[in-house]
Amino acid sequence: MTLPAAADERLDARQLAEAFRQFSEASEALTGAYAGLQTQVSQLTERLSVLMGALPAGVVVLDRDGRVVQANRAVEAMFEAALAGVDWADFCAARLAATETPGEWQFEMQGALRRVSRVDAPLESGEGRIVLLSDVTEAHQMRLAAERNERLAAMGEMVAGLAHQLRTPLAAALLYTANLVQQEMGPADRERIGNRAMERLRHLEKLIRDMLLFARGETLGREPFGICELVAELAQTVEPLSRAKGIAFSADCDCGDTRVVGDRKAVAGALTNLLENAVQALDAGGTIHFDASLDGPLARFAVSDNGRGIEPALQSRLFEPFFTTRHDGTGLGLAIARGVARAHGGDIRIDSEPGRGTTFTLTLAMGA
Repeated sequence: MTLPAAADERLDARQLAEAFRQFSEASEALTGAYAGLQTQVSQLTERLSVLMGALPAGVVVLDRDGRVVQANRAVEAMFEAALAGVDWADFCAARLAATETPGEWQFEMQGALRRVSRVDAPLESGEGRIVLLSDVTEAHQMRLAAERNERLAAMGEMVAGLAHQLRTPLAAALLYTANLVQQEMGPADRERIGNRAMERLRHLEKLIRDMLLFARGETLGREPFGICELVAELAQTVEPLSRAKGIAFSADCDCGDTRVVGDRKAVAGALTNLLENAVQALDAGGTIHFDASLDGPLARFAVSDNGRGIEPALQSRLFEPFFTTRHDGTGLGLAIARGVARAHGGDIRIDSEPGRGTTFTLTLAMGA
C-alpha cells in the first residue's frame, strides 16, 4: 500500500526535526568539550609559564627555523637581553665561546665570565626544539679547587722524597763548583767539571719548573692551533734526538686543516714529554711512531715504541707525582701531561706489554 503524499511529508518533517535535534545535541556536546579543552589548555599554559618562570635554569623554545619562540626570565637575565624572535644560532655564535670541557660554554655577564652547560631536546612534533642552559660556574670553580687540593695533597705526601731529589743535584753542583777554585786544575778539567755543574743545575731547574707546573695544574692560554702543524713541529724537534741514538722515528697526521682550541704550549710540552720518554727508553735499532688522528669529538695523539714494554705493576703508578723509573727523572712529566689532557677535556692512557713495546695515547676535546 502506498502512503499519501501528506503522510510522506509529515514523516520527512519528523526525520528532519530528529536529525536537527541530534545535531544540536552533538553541537552542544562539542561546544562543551571544546570549552573544556580550552580551559585545560589555558591551565596547562599557565602552569608551563609558572614553571618556566620558576626554573633557575634558562629555557629557550625554538621553532623549526631556529628562532626563539619563548624564553624564560632566567635565560634573559643570564644574557641581559630579550630573546623572542632572535635567531638562536647567530646569538650563540656571538655570545657563547667554547671551553676546554665538552658541553660547556662561557660568556660575559656584568664584566665577569660565567659558564653554562647546554642540552638540546627536539620536540616530538619535529616543529622545533627546547634548549636548557644551566649555570655551572660555581661547579667549575669547585672542580678546579678540588683538583688543585688533590695536587697539593700529593705534593705534601711527597715532601720527604722531594727534599732528597732536590738535595742530590744541588750537592753535586756544589761539589763540582767547589773543585773549580783549585788553582792547579787545568783548563780541560775546569771545563769538564764546569759542564757537569751546569748539567746538575739544569736538572735542578727542570725539577723546580715541573713542580710549579704540577702545583698550578691549569692551562691559561686559549688559542686555535693546527693539529698537523703541531705534529710536524714536534717531529722536527725529536727526530734529531732519535737519529743521534740510532732510533728510527716517523710521524703521521690525518687531521688535515683541523684546529683545536687550547693552550698550545702546554699541549706541546705534554707531547714532548711522551716523545722524549720514548727516546730515552729505547736502545739503538728501536723505532718510534708518532701520529695524530680524529676520533669523533676528540683529537687523538699516539706515541708508540717497540721497546721492552712496562710491567703491569708499574703501569698503574706511572702517573703518580714523583714516581719515576729513571735516575735523572723528576717523576712529574706524566702527571703534568695527564693534567694538561684533562684540562682540555681529554685524558691519557698507556697500552704496554713486556717485550712488545708501549703506546701512550693523549686525547683532547675538539670543543664546539
